[in-house]
Amino acid sequence: MNEALRIVVVAPDLAIEDQSDDYAISQAERSRSLRIGLLENGFNLVASLPADVFLTERLAQLQPDMIIVDAESEARDALEHVVMATRDARRPIVMFTNDSDTRHVKDAVAAGVSAYIVAGLSAERIRPILDVAMARFQHEQALRQELAATKSELHNRKVIDRAKGLLMQRQGLSEQAAFEKMRKTAMDKGLKLADVAQRMLDVMDLLG
Repeated sequence: MNEALRIVVVAPDLAIEDQSDDYAISQAERSRSLRIGLLENGFNLVASLPADVFLTERLAQLQPDMIIVDAESEARDALEHVVMATRDARRPIVMFTNDSDTRHVKDAVAAGVSAYIVAGLSAERIRPILDVAMARFQHEQALRQELAATKSELHNRKVIDRAKGLLMQRQGLSEQAAFEKMRKTAMDKGLKLADVAQRMLDVMDLLG
């Protein structure tokens, strides 16, 4: 993994208004431990952001390599903000929490979380956790790209076959002759065969 991996932490404000609130103090200390652990492991902590309506814009500006959600009772709301913010530009998401309630783990993974870590903030665990999360994200991205390429290829084949069929019908060409005519047009115009086929279909649909 790149030592300069750029990370954004999404977490509540660490400011403690009530110094007698032991829970808030423990959460703040836990969150600071996470940040220290990231820095000690050589990661580039570029920002700590709240999970609010401006998150999408801020992530677009910062372009992090990974997003870490550090939250407790607000975990579900924070995750929803992060998922929405990364919908059009997917990034690995790691959620750290001390909340033992795992009812939302399946929803979190389905939403795109690469790793859901309960009580795993020791500094020596951070790097292997993030390594695995990044590897899983890259594997899933490769599968998505492969699926998208397969769908695109199937679509292109249908378009080419339809255009070829119309040429055969309207110009009385054989299947091979229709294909060769389309291929020659593509070569002459420097276009992909599927693009030529789609243009032919558009013109034929327009002319009726």
